[in-house]
Amino acid sequence: MKDISQLESKLGIEFNNKDLLREALTHRSYLNENASWQYPHNERLEFLGDAVIELVVTEALFSQFPDKPEGELTSFRAALVNTRMLSEIARSLHIEDFLLLSRGESKDAGRARQYILANTFEALTGALYLDSGYDKAKQFLLQSVLARLSDVIEKKLYKDPKSLFQEEAQEREGITPTYQVVRESGPDHDKHFVIGVFLDEEKVAEGTGPSKQTAQEEAARIALQVKGWE
Repeated sequence: MKDISQLESKLGIEFNNKDLLREALTHRSYLNENASWQYPHNERLEFLGDAVIELVVTEALFSQFPDKPEGELTSFRAALVNTRMLSEIARSLHIEDFLLLSRGESKDAGRARQYILANTFEALTGALYLDSGYDKAKQFLLQSVLARLSDVIEKKLYKDPKSLFQEEAQEREGITPTYQVVRESGPDHDKHFVIGVFLDEEKVAEGTGPSKQTAQEEAARIALQVKGWE
């Protein structure tokens, strides 16, 4: 394992109990190949950290926007704490460099890695909460997560990609997007969909996912990039 003091330096945090940090960085798969590893996997810390993040973000939004209705605050929060955002934050903090994964998981750089990074960020938050208390965890989250709020609002990331692409397409081109299944594969319990998003006859982009809804959202997200409507 890399020297975790390097991670502490990147995070701007020094843990009193280094074992909590090691636990936060231990993915379940690592234990399958390293039976002698003395720390548990990070899923309990992830459970705790998820609650801490939700409370800190909710509290901050509630204070910052006294006139916003519940629905809008909920959308802001969802954009700040979703898997994509938390995984991006984890990468920006170099958490990925210190993750303890099995050899198989180490090779997967796709959506599965995104989930692992987001979960590890939650676990690290839980570890920090146990190690140094709520105020320290709150300070860390204000600097790492709430710092993304202006970006969320400016780029309308609080709107789901399908809604945003539809709004842009109707406003800019007077067309309502449609979605079509291009391919589907796999057994019923493990389906894989490829879905295209169209503006009239033009296929703007394709998205993939384990469900039609996920694939449509991915297609819309890519379509926004293709069109430069982000």
